[in-house]
Amino acid sequence: LGFDGQELEEKAAVSVFGGNRIPEGSYPIAQAYAGHQYGHFTMLGDGRAVLLGEQITPQGRRFDIQLKGSGPTPYSRGGDGRAALGPMLREYIISEAMFALGIPTTRSLAVVTTGEPVYRETKLPGAILTRVAASHIRIGTFEYAARLKDINSLKALTDYTIQRHFPHIATEKNPYLALLKEVVKGQAILIAKWMLVGFVHGVMNTDNVAISGETIDYGPCAFMDTYNPATVFSSIDRYGRYAFGNQPPIAEWNLARLADSLLPLLDDDEDVAIDLAQSAVSEFNSLYRKHWLSGMRSKLDLFNEEAEDQYLSEELLKLMEKHEADYTNTFLALTFGKYEGMELFKSPEFTQWQKRWQARLSRQEKTIEDSHQLMKNSNPAVIPRNHRVEEALDAAVNHGDYTVMQQLLEVLSKPYAHCPHQEEYSKLPKITNRPYRTFCGT
Repeated sequence: LGFDGQELEEKAAVSVFGGNRIPEGSYPIAQAYAGHQYGHFTMLGDGRAVLLGEQITPQGRRFDIQLKGSGPTPYSRGGDGRAALGPMLREYIISEAMFALGIPTTRSLAVVTTGEPVYRETKLPGAILTRVAASHIRIGTFEYAARLKDINSLKALTDYTIQRHFPHIATEKNPYLALLKEVVKGQAILIAKWMLVGFVHGVMNTDNVAISGETIDYGPCAFMDTYNPATVFSSIDRYGRYAFGNQPPIAEWNLARLADSLLPLLDDDEDVAIDLAQSAVSEFNSLYRKHWLSGMRSKLDLFNEEAEDQYLSEELLKLMEKHEADYTNTFLALTFGKYEGMELFKSPEFTQWQKRWQARLSRQEKTIEDSHQLMKNSNPAVIPRNHRVEEALDAAVNHGDYTVMQQLLEVLSKPYAHCPHQEEYSKLPKITNRPYRTFCGT
């Protein structure tokens, strides 16, 4: 980020990241935004977060520095604006793991305990997370501006977003349409990357969609063990709106809400504006499929494109679902040719699939070494397994022991290293009758 040593001297850093000292040149703000939460529109805003300002790196990149859990704001809606230690450490772990996996994401710079309790269902230790993001401009930010019915405010927001994130489209004939297309493309790439590693965001409301294309707002998120498109972890997602397999269509629905907000800028003729918006959003599915299939080719060691590739990819997923196979470990087994221990690999259907896959591989002009490296670079040895994350949080929150979390973070920082010491972290949790559930922490 380009902070100098004096700024990060321990006591000074703790004061800033703990919300007790405002850094020089900072004018903290809480941002207003709206959002469709589980499909229902509501006016929102940063209820427990403040933006300290922007940091420009030595390379000229601009990042928001935000404190999360620092206290009440005008948008707290009666809440205390505080955060508990567990959810803040959880966001730290998952966001840093996502970065290591090569997925666009906000980053976690620090977590500071406040020494003050927060009261939820029980009394919990308080904490503040310092989040770093390309920006905190959301689809919900545009929904808020559009709801004001002030086209000048909407235009100012849109012009600023183009200037900040997509300056190359500023001279386009219709830069506002170009912005919509850029966001559609960014979301298609992002959601494809989520699906390729088994990530379930859990709360894909429009206020949790960053225009920059980064993953943002790690609440009830988790990684899938057993492959099942219906996987839901969030305790409040009772109807599975944000289930793993629903993430692509929900992303497209969210983009349609952005398009709605931009209509006054797309064209003076409303019918023309609607046609332009629908055409732009309709590109999402084909873009998503393109990037997802490209990723699946890499996971299956396919260097070139053939018509059969989509069938091979989708058929494997069907077999994984039928035999309740672990998503991550199935691809690891394919990478290293170790087929012990999973019912999937004992099935006649897998044998037939494997023959087609091997025949497909034989048509490529690549060495075994090249092939193996592609799969190793595409199939992580480790993900933030839910039971491992919970172990780390329990040790830190309930016992003051951060070594478990530090060890987990170290392993997760190199997911494609495929080192022997990572094998312990690829083991599945003990089977229980209780499904794993996650919570927002608000």
